[in-house]
Amino acid sequence: MAAPTLVVLDGDQTGQELLLEALRVIDPSVTGIALQFERYDLSLRNRRATANRVVLDAADAMRRCGIGLKAATITPEAKDDVGSPNRILREAIGASVILRTGRKLPRVRPVAGIHAPISVVRMAVGDAYGAKEWRSGAGLDEIACRTETIERRICRYVSEYAFVHAERNDATVFGGPKYTVSPVYEGMLKEEMDLAAARHPGVAYDPQLIDATYALLLSASGDRPLVIPSLNRDGDCLSDLVMQLFGSIAGAESLVLAFDDALKASTVMAEAPHGTAPRLEGKNVANPLAMILAAAAVISYAGDPRAPLTSRAIEAAALATLRDGIATADLGGHAGTTEFTDAIIERVRAR
Repeated sequence: MAAPTLVVLDGDQTGQELLLEALRVIDPSVTGIALQFERYDLSLRNRRATANRVVLDAADAMRRCGIGLKAATITPEAKDDVGSPNRILREAIGASVILRTGRKLPRVRPVAGIHAPISVVRMAVGDAYGAKEWRSGAGLDEIACRTETIERRICRYVSEYAFVHAERNDATVFGGPKYTVSPVYEGMLKEEMDLAAARHPGVAYDPQLIDATYALLLSASGDRPLVIPSLNRDGDCLSDLVMQLFGSIAGAESLVLAFDDALKASTVMAEAPHGTAPRLEGKNVANPLAMILAAAAVISYAGDPRAPLTSRAIEAAALATLRDGIATADLGGHAGTTEFTDAIIERVRAR
């Protein structure tokens, strides 16, 4: 059996530095899994030089290999520039779901008593993103309009994956769209959530309107793992809230998933949810935890029978490192970037 190939998407500034730290953790000499690496330079400089050809080539490679790990990249603001590589990649690999999981970190105080993990399963395409917008009229009579669309196929992928993920993690599927106000549009997602609940009767199901979801996340006891299926725009907002509920963005990874007709993940791209942090570049102080968790998450899809266990071992080693008091400054510690990674590698090897 050929060794699995991980497509590595190099990025910008501190994002690239943290990617290199994550690659050290999943190196075959550490994990024992004979990964091969195929690399693409998605730095802003190279995206401009290739007119985004490198982004499309990276997407083709991920479809072929099945897994990818992406560094944070710069998205230029000018409309006539190369735009967002994230949008291009999601569209090119046919992504339908974005999974972001927040978790409690040792020695970090969560908000509102949250302790159990919370995963947001969000539409990767459609809804408010890419909607047609226009204005008409003038003065105080001017109106702004927007046409949004969602697809039943995407609603099904989001709902089914939410229940499968909840089943694996002994979690409750919680929350949902504002289907009472929008029974045709947002009601489509709720219909698919109900159908998925019928297919997975052993999974706890607690549907809530999106406004109640926000309120209950802040007031609940926080002792049960949750999985929240959501529209694209709702999930974008929920993800930011959930990560901050745990006191730091550092403890969350992001997975972008495409599925085949059998609802099996066909392409998975992992990344950290933070940006390129230009002020920290070259200082060896940035926190690599989210990038390391992203690397751990994506190798669970590598196809090697040892990969899921190795993925869990890396996550456990990272949390144990924090528990032992080794942390970067943002989490109240004194370790540098490389020192923190070294400590995780030491614990992965021990496991």
